[in-house]
Amino acid sequence: MDFKQKLKLLSPELKKNMGALLKKIEENVDTLYELATIDEKTGVYNNKFFIHISEMEIDKAKRGIGPLSFLIIDLDNFKKLNDTQGHIVGDYVLKRLGGVLKKFTRKYDIVSRFGGEEFIILLPNTTIKRAKIVCDRIRRETQRDREMIKYGVTLSGGLTEYKKGDNVRKMQIRADRAVYKAKKNGKNRIEIM
Repeated sequence: MDFKQKLKLLSPELKKNMGALLKKIEENVDTLYELATIDEKTGVYNNKFFIHISEMEIDKAKRGIGPLSFLIIDLDNFKKLNDTQGHIVGDYVLKRLGGVLKKFTRKYDIVSRFGGEEFIILLPNTTIKRAKIVCDRIRRETQRDREMIKYGVTLSGGLTEYKKGDNVRKMQIRADRAVYKAKKNGKNRIEIM
């Protein structure tokens, strides 16, 4: 006897209870998935999920399936914001920035919180030239956002593109060096490595 036949033999009340139980299991699986993949402060993906997806995207790039760009964004003067406005405001700014980053990237781009005030964005099927356009748009939109203006938030970013032999760590190191260069060159800018 298959599952459907067994299900027909159940009483209506038992079927109703099983349906409610299955719905609860589905809700719990959704909750567990969110807890495992989403950064609770910002609403973007967490670093663990980012690393997992990055490895898959790098494998695609290695096979020549398409270009891959990698961006690290760092909030300028975030420590000063936390020190003068408090951590609640700092957390609010991080969440607001997470929203801006999700709004101005594509569905299949992976936006993740990397560390304190650092975010990483993986841009599959995106050349460095196209990624620079995306980066500049994010930086401009941050400067137009009322709340970001209110707290004087600006962004510095480091952008790199997959090169033969790269892995996640190598791309992170290059992008991080580019962020450092952006900070050194006056902040509120994107540098490419």
